[in-house]
Amino acid sequence: MTHRPSRHAVARCGPVLAVLTCTALWVTAAPVPAARADSGPGAPADTTPPVRIDAKDSDLRMPEGAKLAPGRVLDIKSVVETDDGDERREDTNAKVKFALQAEVLFGKDSAKLGGAATARIREIAGEIEKQKAKTVRVFGFTDNLGSSAHGDQLSKKRANAVQRKLSENLDASVNYEIRGYGEQYPIADNSSEEGRRKNRRVEVSFPRTG
Repeated sequence: MTHRPSRHAVARCGPVLAVLTCTALWVTAAPVPAARADSGPGAPADTTPPVRIDAKDSDLRMPEGAKLAPGRVLDIKSVVETDDGDERREDTNAKVKFALQAEVLFGKDSAKLGGAATARIREIAGEIEKQKAKTVRVFGFTDNLGSSAHGDQLSKKRANAVQRKLSENLDASVNYEIRGYGEQYPIADNSSEEGRRKNRRVEVSFPRTG
């Protein structure tokens, strides 16, 4: 014998079924978020408002009796290097430093300045005059190949050669500090020829006063 639901039962279920049907439709009709790539150059700007900060928050106040440290100027460094890495310039608030690769200035294992060296050193002398510097440091460096003693001697001879060329273009009142540090103070890894090439250098530095 088959039992059929009464009209009252259907009436009671009608609202429930209607709600379920509407709910199912609402779920399937919800929009799916579009996929987007991570932010990068050219991405839309983030317009989210910043976090509000309560200036009266006790956690933001200094403890009683505390004082702010004296203000100071940060020493900001600017570094510019030629594409081939032959020359590097560093500027800070206090000084200017040029680093010239040895291959640009000298022959292999030599302290004799080559033809291209004169123009480079003359440009550095012009910057020294511009800054009105009266003290110039000329430091020579080598890689770690060969004996340490040979590197010390070669780096000092190269620093002397650069200093002599600078003095030809500068006033006699300029004082020089000349050092040959050999393989000390490398700026790159000596395990590769590229790194050793960067370490073979002469640095000229002077105060920024202009």
